[in-house]
This record gives sequence, C-alpha cells and structure tokens, in this order.
Amino acid sequence: MKKRMEVIFSGSVQGVGFRYTVQKISLKFLVTGFVRNLPSGKVELAAEGEEDILKEFLSVIRGSSMSPNISEVDVKWQNPKHTFNKFLIET
Repeated sequence: MKKRMEVIFSGSVQGVGFRYTVQKISLKFLVTGFVRNLPSGKVELAAEGEEDILKEFLSVIRGSSMSPNISEVDVKWQNPKHTFNKFLIET
C-alpha cells in the first residue's frame, strides 16, 4: 500500500553531507520525494512509495554513516499526495 512518510531528523545533521547521503540511498529504493535543511538546524524528509519500502529506506538511513549525527527521528505517516516524480534535494 502506498504511503507518505514525513520525517524530521535532529542532531548534527546539517553541514555534514546528510542530504547527499539520503539522496544517494534513495537511488536504491522505489521512492519519490525530497530532503531539505530546515532553519531550525533539523533536516526534513518527505517520501512516497510502498510502506514496506519506505520503512526499509528509513532503516538504511538510520544505519548509514550518518547514524552518529542523528539524535532524534520523528516520523509521521500519511496518505500519499502523489506530488513527486523523483527524489531530490530541495534548497
């Protein structure tokens, strides 16, 4: 079942290649969406795809080389909005 996953990553997640790592990981999954820095110093991820794939995508991010930079992960699940056609870094 297709879902939308919205995630806020807290910690030392800006200025360390976090967004680029997430985008690189996204290439291994059938997901669309974006990752971007927030003014608060956190990073926002919005992704759509099959729920199982999204869960695996998040698991790989959390287990990546960026893991030590992540102090908190807030995940919200929604119905998909079908507004994305690829996964990209937003500025």
